[in-house]
Amino acid sequence: MEQTILLFLVFFVLLLLGVPIAISLGVAGTFLIIINSLGFYIFAPNVYGGIGKFPLLAIPYFILAGVILTEVGIAEKIIAFFKIVVGSLYGGLAVVVVIAALFWGAVSGSGPATVAALGSMLIPLMKKEGYPVDFSTALICSSSGLAIVIPPSIALIIYGTITGDSVTALFSAGVIPGILTGFCIAVTALIISKKNKYRGEILVRSWREIWKVFVDAIWGFLAPIIILGGIYSGIFTPTEAAIVGVFYGLFIGFFVYRNLKFKRLYQLLVDSCVGSSIVMIIVAFAAIFSWVGHVLGIMEISANFIISVSENPYIALILIQILIIIAGMLIDPVSIYYVFVPIFIPIMIHFHWNSIWFGILMTVNIAVAQITPPIAVNLFVGSNVAGISLERLSKKVFVFIITIIFALIILTIFPEITLIIPRLLGHMNI
Repeated sequence: MEQTILLFLVFFVLLLLGVPIAISLGVAGTFLIIINSLGFYIFAPNVYGGIGKFPLLAIPYFILAGVILTEVGIAEKIIAFFKIVVGSLYGGLAVVVVIAALFWGAVSGSGPATVAALGSMLIPLMKKEGYPVDFSTALICSSSGLAIVIPPSIALIIYGTITGDSVTALFSAGVIPGILTGFCIAVTALIISKKNKYRGEILVRSWREIWKVFVDAIWGFLAPIIILGGIYSGIFTPTEAAIVGVFYGLFIGFFVYRNLKFKRLYQLLVDSCVGSSIVMIIVAFAAIFSWVGHVLGIMEISANFIISVSENPYIALILIQILIIIAGMLIDPVSIYYVFVPIFIPIMIHFHWNSIWFGILMTVNIAVAQITPPIAVNLFVGSNVAGISLERLSKKVFVFIITIIFALIILTIFPEITLIIPRLLGHMNI
């Protein structure tokens, strides 16, 4: 038990001192290696073993696809279509935010990236149409949290790599929970908008105008359909789908919209490399942390402690979800998976929980954590984009936190909601 306390104590003390997460993970693991004389020779094979996995190859390609599709203006065209259709209704633009976040989440796979991409476009637009800045920003931050739930999700790739679950099964399992949670957020936003009479300018559009905007946006709608359709149909793996996403973005940028220039490709590659390296450095150091935990039996001790608190599976699940939300307020999703999933695996086995279902619950919990003050990465990005204080934003986001937790309760009580698509597509044997 002393080793367990020491490992996590070193890790969290370093975090509180402002040490980057990857370094905190590596130093905590290294410290335990030194005091237990485990040998430095294990570093190289563990770092290589952590990042040298085929499913992880999808991450840099999905990041690059997101960067390219952002550059060619896919998000603007999708927003323009939905704005012309429902923007003049009470809460119409609020619904546009949720739909755009779901679509963009299927491209970027990152909550903060979705906040940054959509916030810079939608916050000024909603302000112009009469929506308060704090409400608009809170809605964008909350909806963007679904980016790690809606496939293709970098978070789910990491989870599947650790547990050995099929990434394709995880992707298909994330569809209904993502849409359900988005629906709950949209309903909440509509109620608030109706109560406060938030609506855009009433404009009469001809069918010709609507059709023109739809044709312009259809390439954006096709992006997730092509990527996810190919994965679910078995035409290509998630890693191959990420590469297809890259070439799809290049195709529409060079030949359809013709707004992508060769001189910009170098910078886009640099941006995607920076984003990918951040994830992979965390994965590499987290592999050391996890290895130490397994060798010293720390993960098993931690799991047994949680089980000892209560043999009631619902109480154990509630405790775990509270733990994930607290952890999500402090560290990024990748680190959460590597730190906690090895602890949760024995608990899943003990209570006979389906690991696909548990992975989606865990991911939705992290989505809640990303908008939960005082430390919430989505809110930090949103406050910077909108130019408002974090305190002001935190007051408006509370109602959406409750909304997502409500959706989470539904997913917890009814596991089949999460598992129905994987079963139908034959991605699960149980």
